[in-house]
Amino acid sequence: MPFIFPVSDHCDGQHFTNPPLPSAWQPAPRPPAWPDEPAPEISSAIRRRRGIRPALFLRWMLSMVRDENPPRICDPAPVGDPHDLPEAGAVSVTMIGHCTFLLRFRQKDGGTLTILTDPIFSERCSPFSFFGPKRFRAPGRHLEDLPKIDLLLISHCHYDHLDLPSLRRIASRDNPVTVTPLNNGEILRKAGLTRIAEADWWQTIRMGDAGITCTPARHFAQRTPWDAAKRLWGGFMLRIPQAGDKPPLSVFFAGDSAHGPHWRIIHDRLGPPDLALLPIGAYAPRAFLKAVHADPVEAVAAFQALQARRGIPMHYGVFPLSREPLGEPERCLADTVAWAGIAPDRFAPMAFGETREIRFD
Repeated sequence: MPFIFPVSDHCDGQHFTNPPLPSAWQPAPRPPAWPDEPAPEISSAIRRRRGIRPALFLRWMLSMVRDENPPRICDPAPVGDPHDLPEAGAVSVTMIGHCTFLLRFRQKDGGTLTILTDPIFSERCSPFSFFGPKRFRAPGRHLEDLPKIDLLLISHCHYDHLDLPSLRRIASRDNPVTVTPLNNGEILRKAGLTRIAEADWWQTIRMGDAGITCTPARHFAQRTPWDAAKRLWGGFMLRIPQAGDKPPLSVFFAGDSAHGPHWRIIHDRLGPPDLALLPIGAYAPRAFLKAVHADPVEAVAAFQALQARRGIPMHYGVFPLSREPLGEPERCLADTVAWAGIAPDRFAPMAFGETREIRFD
């Protein structure tokens, strides 16, 4: 069969995979209060080159909807205004929930660039409106409360990151440019998005003066039992030039990822980010999820490997995707940050719905 995609360490020309871990790779150091589970024999589901077996995929999906009435969390009224324009040398961040962030930058020409990451405003992350993982809490902000979106970043095709109902609303309202890893455009066009740029790992897409580089992640792509490994997954490094003599701002959005050597490689190739948005949740049971999701201890190791100036956690507290208790990811993160000797405000959660201007002068 002909090659469809460039052959690389993560693609055989038709299917995508995670590069093997180096033989010398060591797990993240852990505080005594948060030991990892004993290293299990890697299950055939994760060892399988092309995603999760159909029967196990269905069983996992069913296990995530074990409680059709999950606890509902009512958050306080959000603080800050997502329409506020940041000063040069700063980024305005609105934490909407899960991996959805609104990012606003003052550009070199004085204009504003508004970015939305992995938007999901739906009640469920599922192909069905009546079945599938249901929210613990409402989105921190409604789409109607947000300014016009210039750029969408879509990290991969899983339903909690690529939500067609949300994307249809955004496409109809704003018709933004969309950047995504290879072969996700086919799905995005179903939402009415038309200005789509697909990128391989390390490929940079230009939007005016801004650069968006697709970065590696250790994850997988599967939207149905039959389409495993046909679409690439990844993160993004944003580089936004600033006015005057201020240095460019760099923001790293990790998407979904397990822990691995790619964090250090991203740092070495693209430099340390000013701000890193890193996943900390959906990690238990570790025997099943360690290969695709970092836990909070590993997120701190990623933060250190990237040498980020600031970090904000994501991918926790919104959908029942795993077995760890609500609130545990945040507690483990705080404990690990303190144990690692990192100032607590350098890598800490935002309130759901909060808008905050983060300066890097």
